[in-house]
Amino acid sequence: MSYTLPVFLAHAIEMENEAAVRYLELADMMEAHNNLDVAKIFREMNHFSILHRDSIKERADGVELPKMRAADFKWVSPPEVADEELFDYMLDPFHALEFARENEQRAAEFYQSVAGDTADDEVKRLAQEFAEEEREHKEQLEAIIEQTPRP
Repeated sequence: MSYTLPVFLAHAIEMENEAAVRYLELADMMEAHNNLDVAKIFREMNHFSILHRDSIKERADGVELPKMRAADFKWVSPPEVADEELFDYMLDPFHALEFARENEQRAAEFYQSVAGDTADDEVKRLAQEFAEEEREHKEQLEAIIEQTPRP
């Protein structure tokens, strides 16, 4: 599916927004179970998702974005959001960071697939740029994972 610039930006904003909401839900769940180290990780991921979403919104300034319902998006669930049903309230920081890294990987893959499937030069440029940002996030998480004790 080839994306127009407005549709692509709407997808990117929604993906980051959904990631922020899910990370916040997971942080709250971990906090409720007194798993404060993991709650802190998810609150930080929520913060970074909000920053990325707001950055994309700034880039979309002046672009009339389509009003889209959930069924209008071209995914089953946003690529940067994994199923929280896989979670155990006893999740340890190491596995929480791996979860976040996998989310970043899926987001990078989504953006790269958009870049490879569009004829619009601006969509291609932005999708490649966003894919690179997601790869950088993944690399940052990998560095943190390297320093995190394994359970």
